This record gives sequence, C-alpha cells and structure tokens, in this order.
Amino acid sequence: MYTKKVLQHFTNPHNYGKIKSADGVGEAGNPVCGDIMKIYIKVDKVDENKEIIKDIKFETLGCAAAIATSSMLTDLAKGKTFEEALKITSKDIANELLGLPPMKMHCSNLATGALKKAIEDYKIKIQQ
Repeated sequence: MYTKKVLQHFTNPHNYGKIKSADGVGEAGNPVCGDIMKIYIKVDKVDENKEIIKDIKFETLGCAAAIATSSMLTDLAKGKTFEEALKITSKDIANELLGLPPMKMHCSNLATGALKKAIEDYKIKIQQ
C-alpha cells in the first residue's frame, strides 16, 4: 500500500518536534480521518524583501501517510523563501514520496495547508 519512501519517513520522520518561540505556527486537520498537523517555522530575514524558512518542524497526530507527508514537506520547505515554499503542492509531496494511495492524498493537502497557515501567522505577528 505504501512506498518504501513513505515508510522511511513514517518510521524515521525528519524535523519532528516543536520549535520553542517559533516565528509562525500553522495547524490543519481533517475531522473525517482525525489527522492533525502542526507546522512550526523559524524565519531568517535575508534582506528587507527576502525571508527564508531557516528552520521548520512538525507535530502530527495521524496515520503513516500524515506523518510521512509532514516530514517530506519540512524537507522541501527548509531553506526556501516564502514564495518558493508556498509553491510546494500536494502533488510535489506525493511525487517526492514516490506516490501515495489516492485515499491518502488529503494528507499532503493538510501539510501544505499547515505550512501556509504558519507563514500567515508569521506575517500577522510582524505587523503587530
């Protein structure tokens, strides 16, 4: 059912944990399956117009696909500008994991949604 890469990210997730005093936090969940993802970002301002995701971590309660997609998202987003990170799609995550079962594609949508919310949270905080 799952590819080797999905199982690797499930059994040995990358960037798992919480960033204390994160610059932005985003959460996404699916009430139908019960998956909940929380993404934490630490931002580095390179210059006035450019910010990068210096560090990113996740906490996910869910199935193997939910944990694997969260892990892969953090790998793909780390070191990227906001613009680059927001271009990461659910298909990009699934492709990097060498495929997901169709009924588990919603997990990659949750991951990108949580990242978007973390970036939005950061932007709100710096405007205050």
